[in-house]
Amino acid sequence: MKRINIFTRGLMKENAVFVLMIGLCPALATSGTVRDGFGMGLAATFVLFFSNVIISVLRRNIPNQVRIPIFILIISTFVTIIDYFMQAYEPELYRALGVFVPLIVVNCMILGRAEAFASKNSVLDAALDGLGTGLGFTIALTIMGTIREILGNGTFLGMVVLGEGFKKSPVIFMILPPGAFLVIGILKALINKYVRKGQ
Repeated sequence: MKRINIFTRGLMKENAVFVLMIGLCPALATSGTVRDGFGMGLAATFVLFFSNVIISVLRRNIPNQVRIPIFILIISTFVTIIDYFMQAYEPELYRALGVFVPLIVVNCMILGRAEAFASKNSVLDAALDGLGTGLGFTIALTIMGTIREILGNGTFLGMVVLGEGFKKSPVIFMILPPGAFLVIGILKALINKYVRKGQ
């Protein structure tokens, strides 16, 4: 497989949220605003990239019988790093994301890439896979956050974009969990239509 394909497939063809439908818990819970969605996406990308690299480096030295616990230990190390970093430098974002930052440890997207790809491929390929998948996740959460924040609050990154009148009576449904399901469903339908048209 060409390296450019390894990187790009996580962006669209195998997008974790819109195509594979994995890692949906943080996608639903943290995409109420652009800032929260983008922040969660970057945190997951950091963990995914570095855990993929380390797992690929160690792949020949990890006994098959204990590979999953070791993968989780490696992933949790990078989750701890990003958790402390966000507490120190982005406390407001950290409070908004809450428990979903530590829960990156058990995100099936990250563990799945470790098991399916990083443990079987070279360091460079694993790094490209982690970066591509993470950026695809970030893009998905940012798009969802944009739609939900504009319709649910009438704002974009906290700035009023639909006028003060809309801000007084927004579509509250969009910033609630059912609104996230609706946005994912509509975006998935549009992507499916695009993919079918391209075939």
